[in-house]
Amino acid sequence: MNCIIIDDEAMARAIIAQMISKDPSLVLAAEFSNAIEAIKYLNGNSENIDLIFLDIHMPGFTGFDFIQTIKTPPAVILITSDKNFAIEAFEYECIVDYLVKPLTEDRFLKAVRKAHAKKQDLQQVATTAPSSVEQEKPVDTTTEFYVNIDRRLIKIDVASINLVEAKGDYIQIKTETKNYTVHSTLKKIEEKLPTSLFLKVHRTYIINIKKIIDIEDNSVLIAKDVIPVSRANRPELMKRLNML
Repeated sequence: MNCIIIDDEAMARAIIAQMISKDPSLVLAAEFSNAIEAIKYLNGNSENIDLIFLDIHMPGFTGFDFIQTIKTPPAVILITSDKNFAIEAFEYECIVDYLVKPLTEDRFLKAVRKAHAKKQDLQQVATTAPSSVEQEKPVDTTTEFYVNIDRRLIKIDVASINLVEAKGDYIQIKTETKNYTVHSTLKKIEEKLPTSLFLKVHRTYIINIKKIIDIEDNSVLIAKDVIPVSRANRPELMKRLNML
């Protein structure tokens, strides 16, 4: 199995790499000190990776954030010094085992055997399951909508919207040329906006992901507005970005 290591500690990566080298069934394809670099790598190599050795505690982007960002993650073996996340870990189908540092060789090999078993099970399901035609997903077709402002119906082109901000009983729609304040809710306008372009990144903000200029820490820059990104929504945002 081809595998990668994601851990911000150089010593931890070296120990895992040494254990991998002793198992002829494993091939170390790459190792990373942070999750963002691993995501970029997997964007072009995900079909070639069978297993990820993943640390939970990493600065800025945790192991769980990473798993939520990957669309179809391969098998994952979590490696951490914290025992308190075991229950949360097994809520993810891709996680096959949970190893606590310091690692032992016997426990490491046991986790690898679980990963092999999971891969065999998936291969068996793929070969025996009857073929089916995947249902077509609805395509976003909304290109404009109308808002009621001072008894006038004003057309807004969806593609021109930079962001939508909730302000009490009103929302402010910011476009490339003008801002509109409308008596409505964020939830109501979210239902009208195409999901291919827009994403709710905070309880008070929906943004057009095509308008993002810059991302830094937990905020994005659109035009002259700095918009906060909540921790819960950050993985979905990272998943939607087209990163090199």
